Amino acid sequence: GTLAIMSLFGFSINTLTLFGLILAVAIVVDDAIVVVENSTRLLDTGRYTARQAVTEAMGEITGPIVGVVLVLLAVFIPTMLVSGISGQLYKQFALTIAASTVLSGINSLTLTPALCALMLQPTKPSKFPLYKGFNRLYDKTQGMYDKTVGYLLQRPFAAVISYAAFTIIAVLLFVKWPSTFIPEEDDGYFLAVVQLPPASSLERTQEVGKQINALLDTYPEVKDYIGISGFSVMGGGEQSNAATYFVVLKNWDERKGKKHTAAAIVDRFNMEAYGIQEAEVFAMVPPAIPGLGATGGLQLQLEDRNNLGATEMQRAVETLMENYRNYPALASVSSQYQANVPQYFLNIDRDKVQLMGIQLNSVFTTLGYYMGEAYVNDYVQFGRIYQVKLGAGDRAQRIIDDVLKLGVPNASGEMVPFSSFTQIDEQLGMDQINRYNMYSTASVTCNAAPGSSSGEAIKQAENLIKTQLGNEFSYEWTSVAYQETQAGTTTTVVFIMALLVAFLVLAAQYESWTSPVAAVMGIPVALLGAMLGCYVMGTPVSIYTQIGIILLVALSAKNGILIVEFARDFRAQGNSIRDAAFQAGHIRLRPILMTSLAFVLGVMPLLFATGAGTGSRVALGAAVVFGMALNTLLATVYIPNFYELMQKLREKFGKNKGK
Repeated sequence: GTLAIMSLFGFSINTLTLFGLILAVAIVVDDAIVVVENSTRLLDTGRYTARQAVTEAMGEITGPIVGVVLVLLAVFIPTMLVSGISGQLYKQFALTIAASTVLSGINSLTLTPALCALMLQPTKPSKFPLYKGFNRLYDKTQGMYDKTVGYLLQRPFAAVISYAAFTIIAVLLFVKWPSTFIPEEDDGYFLAVVQLPPASSLERTQEVGKQINALLDTYPEVKDYIGISGFSVMGGGEQSNAATYFVVLKNWDERKGKKHTAAAIVDRFNMEAYGIQEAEVFAMVPPAIPGLGATGGLQLQLEDRNNLGATEMQRAVETLMENYRNYPALASVSSQYQANVPQYFLNIDRDKVQLMGIQLNSVFTTLGYYMGEAYVNDYVQFGRIYQVKLGAGDRAQRIIDDVLKLGVPNASGEMVPFSSFTQIDEQLGMDQINRYNMYSTASVTCNAAPGSSSGEAIKQAENLIKTQLGNEFSYEWTSVAYQETQAGTTTTVVFIMALLVAFLVLAAQYESWTSPVAAVMGIPVALLGAMLGCYVMGTPVSIYTQIGIILLVALSAKNGILIVEFARDFRAQGNSIRDAAFQAGHIRLRPILMTSLAFVLGVMPLLFATGAGTGSRVALGAAVVFGMALNTLLATVYIPNFYELMQKLREKFGKNKGK
C-alpha cells in the first residue's frame, strides 16, 4: 500500500524512501501488537471468550490507536512546509511514514481484531526453558517498574526535579552538539586537485603527476586512478598548471575499519602529499548528495563588492590560506584563484585600423578563428546532427609572434598584417574570471578537521574571514554549506512546530489541555537518548538525526498515550488519581515494552551499517535506537507522575471538578 501511494505522488525508490520504509516496518507492527496484547490480557482473565475479549479490548484501545495514528501524521505536517533541499528530504520521509501509519491503523482496527477472534486462545504455562527464563525476567522487570513508579508517586518533588535535570541536559546537548547538514559518506572514490605556480607548463604539471602516481601506488586501498593534466575540477576549465585525479577505492568489504574509509585515506594522502614541493596537492571526498557542488568540503565565494581589484582579491585569498591553521576546526583552506598569471595583451590601435580601411569586427573574427574556433553550421549524417566548426589548430598558436603574422582584408581586399596595427604587451592577470551574483569572486574551499563537524568549521571559517579581512570583502556560502546555513534556523522551528501540533491533536482528542501534557512529557527523555546515541556513535547532529528526533516525538507520545488513556479510564471508574496512574502504568508496561523492543530491534541494523551510505544510516539509527530505548526505560516511569500532577490541577481548577 505504501509503495502504491509513493507511486501516486511520483516518489521513487531511493535512499530516503528506503529509510522511511525501514522505519515504517518497525512502526506498523505497533498498533497490531497493542490489539493482540490487550485481547490476550483480557482473555487470560477467564471471564471472556475470544470474541468477547477482542470486543472489550477494542473498546479500550480504539481511542489510543487513533490517537497514535493522528500524532504520527501530525508531527510530519510542519516538515511539509519546509522549502529547499531540506524540505525535499523531509517530504520523502513524511509521505512514506504517513502512508504506512494510516494503513497500519486501518489494519489494526479491522483485520487484526478479526484474526484475534479466530486465532487467540488462553495462554498456557510453558515448560520450555527459554520461555520460562524470559517470563521470570519480565516478572522482575515488572516488579522493578512498579516499585520505581510507586516510589516516585510518593515523592513528586523528586520526580519533577530529576525530570527537569534530564530535560535541561537534553536541551543543552542538542544546542551545543556539533552539527552538519549531511554526514560525510564513503562513495568508494575521492578526488585530488593539483595546483602549480602560475603559467607553469603542461610538461611540469605532468612531472608532478608522476610523483602523485608513485604516492597513490603505495596505498593498498586504491583500486585504480586516472589523472587529467591541464584540467581543474575546482576552476571548471583548462589550466596548464593544474591537474585533477579521480581515485577509485577497493570495495568496502576489502577495506573494513575506520582507518580505511575514504575520509581517512584522504586525510592520510593530504599529509603525505604536503611533501611535494613543486605544487599544492590536496584531496577531498565527493559531496554526499550528487549535484551539491563539484567536490566535497565547504565552498564559499569571496566577493569583491568594493571593487578593490584582482590584486587585492589575490592578497585576501592568500591571507586566508596562511592563517587558517589558527582555527582547529579547519583542516585546510584552498583556492585556485590566481590573479598573477603571466599573460599577453594584444594592444590593437583602433585609430590605425580605421585609417587602413579595416573593419574592427573583422580583426576580432580573424583572431577568433586562429586562436580558437567558430561555429559555422550543422549537417545531418547517419540520422544524427553534427556541428561544423572552423579553427586554425595548434600549429597557428605555437609562439606569440605568430599573431603578428596574421592578415585581415581592408576595404580594397588587400591583406594587412596584424603587425601594422597591433603591439604585444606582457602583463599579469587572472587565468579565469569568476562571477557570483554579479560580483567578481574567488572560490574558496574549506575542509573540516578530523573530529570537527561542518557546523564548527563554518563558524570558524566565518571568524577567520571577519578577523583577517574585516569589511573589505564579503562572502556567500554555496553548495552543501549554503544548504546547512539555511537549514540552521529551520530545524528548531520544525521541532517546536512538531511538538505543538502533536499537543494540539491530543488536546482535541482528549478535550482537555492537561491530559496531553502528561502524554508528551517523555519527549525530552527521547531527545536525551538521541543525543546519547550521537555521543556513542561519534556522529554530529545532521538532517537525518533531526528526522529521527521528529519521529521520536510521535513514538514517545505513543507510549504516553497508552498510559494516559488507561489512567483516564481508571479515574472515571472511581479510582483515586494516584491509583489510576499506578494501575495504568502497571497494565500498559507490557505492550509498551513489546512495541518499543519491536521498533528498536527493527532499526538496530542501521547502527551496524557498512558500505555506501554508512554515514546517513548510522546518523538516523543512532537517534532512533538510543532515543527510543532511553524513552522506554525512563519516560514510562515519569508519565504516571505527570498524569497525577496534571489531573490534580485539572480537578482543582477545571470546570468539571472530580471528573
